[in-house]
Amino acid sequence: MIVANTDFVPGRKISKFLGLVMGSTVRARHLGKDLGARFKGMVGGEIKAYKEMLDDARKEAINRMISDAEKLKADAIINVRFMTAQTMASAAEVMVYGTAVKLG
Repeated sequence: MIVANTDFVPGRKISKFLGLVMGSTVRARHLGKDLGARFKGMVGGEIKAYKEMLDDARKEAINRMISDAEKLKADAIINVRFMTAQTMASAAEVMVYGTAVKLG
């Protein structure tokens, strides 16, 4: 599956727009990692535990979006965008969406 954040696929013609596809996941923080992150927040620097959690969440959301596009028999997903939202004090949603297309 070709996944692009542009509105075209270089060198390919779009023959059909199949519609919006999306994938999302909600991840909660681990208490032990949360305590370490609070300490890191006080002294500064990258909070690796949260970075890893969000990296994993983005990968899962992309996989779910691709699965959604495969159901439509898409060849590519264009105009891909990410969105993140806090769903509660200790959890965040990562959503990715784009337009599924058939290539000519």
